[in-house]
Amino acid sequence: MIRNFLSIILLILAMTPSFGQKSFHKNKIIAHRGAWKAKGFPQNSLASLNQAIALGCEGSEFDVWMTSDDVLVVNHDGEFMGMEIEHTTYQQLLSQKLPNGEKIPTLEEYLKEGKKQKGTKLILEFKPSQISVERSEKVGEMAVKTVKKMKAQKWVDYITFSYEGGKKAIATDPKANVAYLNGDKSPAQLKEDGFFGFDYNIRLLRQKPEWIKEAQALGLTTNSWTVNSAEDMNWLLDLGVDFITTDEPELLFKILSERK
Repeated sequence: MIRNFLSIILLILAMTPSFGQKSFHKNKIIAHRGAWKAKGFPQNSLASLNQAIALGCEGSEFDVWMTSDDVLVVNHDGEFMGMEIEHTTYQQLLSQKLPNGEKIPTLEEYLKEGKKQKGTKLILEFKPSQISVERSEKVGEMAVKTVKKMKAQKWVDYITFSYEGGKKAIATDPKANVAYLNGDKSPAQLKEDGFFGFDYNIRLLRQKPEWIKEAQALGLTTNSWTVNSAEDMNWLLDLGVDFITTDEPELLFKILSERK
């Protein structure tokens, strides 16, 4: 009876997200909009996500907008095939397809695909609304609620250029890991407002490299985008940055292998 009880407990643990979290890769590599460049996949497509997973990247970054009828979709630009996402319904967006034949993914579809594995984190960037700050806050709130609905919390970290949206996401789920992108806040300010860390442009960190150690001393994570040259990658690695977001994950894998 005891053996059967232990077997049931282990089965339950194996089926929970927290069990799988321990298996996520730890190699600093965040594929920017998925791993799209080498094989010519559309950015932010399910194909580019699955290529990042196949490579073994620590994370795969993707971008989220909200349609006029409040559907969260995955796309980098505010326009999709000539349609302004914030002023277009989801059904209207379905009239066009990505170059590989995929339709524009909803956030729910993207999360469902990402949860099929337990090696690569999903780095969800919710975009600031071009309509209003209030709408930016709504996108942040809805993104967090969708992740909760899909039981994907262990897979997802968040990034955003919207400070207000980031704070709204943190308020919606205080356990959410939210990093800030814009580069206009010091590590101390981010810590005070409950952010997980920063994800700043490489040009800014070249000017303020001390922010990496300052952030880490405060318990914040450090990331840099979009880092595509070997010189910048090695410079950031020398400084001990936590993550590097790149369009060239294959190059970064090669560099990491050579530095061992």
